[in-house]
Amino acid sequence: MFGDLGKIMKLAGEMKTRLPELKQKLENSTYTADAGGGVVEATVTGKGQLVDIKLDKDLLAEVDVEMLEDLIKAAVGAAQEKAVAAAQEAMAELTGGMDIPELGGLLG
Repeated sequence: MFGDLGKIMKLAGEMKTRLPELKQKLENSTYTADAGGGVVEATVTGKGQLVDIKLDKDLLAEVDVEMLEDLIKAAVGAAQEKAVAAAQEAMAELTGGMDIPELGGLLG
């Protein structure tokens, strides 16, 4: 029993040290995804904030406005999902795979 407590205390100390560094790394990262076979490309920060949208001018001629709106939403959503997945992966690495729900919001 006390061995597990020791592991938890050690993990807590490591998390206190590494969490700010990990948070900064994720905030400085960007995640890009596309939709419509590359018609739309969106880039978001590690916090999921949209920072760039690129449209393929050659392919745009084949796309109507409603489809373009849907493609933009899809690309942004996919990029945001990548950012969330990266944060979850980083948290799992930080906690050694232990599920600590209270820590989920600390990275983003």
